[in-house]
Amino acid sequence: MDDVVVVLPGIMGSTLWRNDVPLWEPSRGAIGEVLRSHLRSIRGLALAEGIGDEHPGDGVEARALMPDVRLPLGIWTFDLGYDALLNFLRRTFDLSEGAPGSDRPANLVPFPYDWRLSNRYNGALLRTVAGDALARWRDQGGRFADAKLVFIAHSMGGLVTRWYLDRLGGAEVTRKLITLGTPHRGSLKALEQLVNGVRKGPGPFKLNLTTFARSLPSLHQLMPEYACIEQPGDLAKTTEVEVPELTTAMVTDAMAFHTQIDEGRRGNGAYQLHPVCGFKQPTWTTAAIDQGQVIARSTIYGDDNGGDATVPRLGAAPVDVDLDSPVISHVADNHGGLVHNQGVFDAIEGILTASQVRYRAGAIRLAVEVDEVLEAGEPLRIRAILADDDRAALDAVIADGNGRVLDTIRLRSAAGALVAQPTLPGPGLYRVTVQGAGAALHQVAPITTAVLAWPPERAVGDPA
Repeated sequence: MDDVVVVLPGIMGSTLWRNDVPLWEPSRGAIGEVLRSHLRSIRGLALAEGIGDEHPGDGVEARALMPDVRLPLGIWTFDLGYDALLNFLRRTFDLSEGAPGSDRPANLVPFPYDWRLSNRYNGALLRTVAGDALARWRDQGGRFADAKLVFIAHSMGGLVTRWYLDRLGGAEVTRKLITLGTPHRGSLKALEQLVNGVRKGPGPFKLNLTTFARSLPSLHQLMPEYACIEQPGDLAKTTEVEVPELTTAMVTDAMAFHTQIDEGRRGNGAYQLHPVCGFKQPTWTTAAIDQGQVIARSTIYGDDNGGDATVPRLGAAPVDVDLDSPVISHVADNHGGLVHNQGVFDAIEGILTASQVRYRAGAIRLAVEVDEVLEAGEPLRIRAILADDDRAALDAVIADGNGRVLDTIRLRSAAGALVAQPTLPGPGLYRVTVQGAGAALHQVAPITTAVLAWPPERAVGDPA
């Protein structure tokens, strides 16, 4: 690898600190009061009205990409962190962040950022960090003198990158942008949470993050730019109707962001874009507004578009890229699972080496629904549908947050799906992997979801 590879996480995918105190850095053990403390911390980081593309000057800094395992409790749900992706890149392409005192500069640059802020602000920061890293790498001379940047960006990280490439001149020094589940055209899930509110936790244990969420320019910039709201006779864009609970200025500015990056892409052939999209998972795509609430739908004009359970398939590539374009890679996994899926790693390797890579993730694709948050002692609902062969047997493998297998359960047939309802051993973070059983073990692409069993005691002072 002669180029410099920059890796960007999605929203809530960077740790946040202030004055050497962690504000958002949940770990495998971050359950109960520790987790509640983290959620209360970020709830207190709401931004001032009208902040736009500025920094609030509150001393908050992003320090690192989230490690494995992250929790399914953020504004945006990710199953696992970025350790697996970074380790794959180090191992496959001999990439390094550069050791202190070493003569060799970094050619692997993780880019954590304050995900509360506008993608325009973070795109400008990316220009400085990536540009400096490229300059140091090129200073080695020889074959590195003409090196360029390669970006691998998960979710919202792709929008941050596109602001740099398509609006700030980064395209001229960039070879490729690989996006993993990036909502290039937005995600209905962002609209639903902004309007209906963000409350995390089961039953009476919910923490209300709604005020915090509605203050974030970044979350608004994840809303769909395509027509997604049901109106008599057709669908309308968010700028064409009054959206309950949201300020017109923030909605208008968020949609202007999409218009700006799409305009910047027109005629811009300086870099190659390779979207990697999750599909086959039930995904909200459009919505009706009824009595001030968003009623999400998984269809558009009667068709089930599918997606990665967060980003619909039609939103996972820019408006100028046809959905059947060969530049798009499709992997049957959920949004958070894309950053540790072997099929995604194969796609990245093929894109960066221009060689055929054996797809090791299996041939039979799954659509999986799993309860991500539940109260300890409550049965865990697991539901799977086989996309290609409804005769294959499936197992649900239950592991703890460290990956130690606790149980393997055969899914049974019910109502056109394969289902199971195990009870987890107690409070904690678990990994649930639905995979092929018996002869189908190596034929099914497995899907892993993080599940949090919330402790039964209620934290004092937590609002409902």
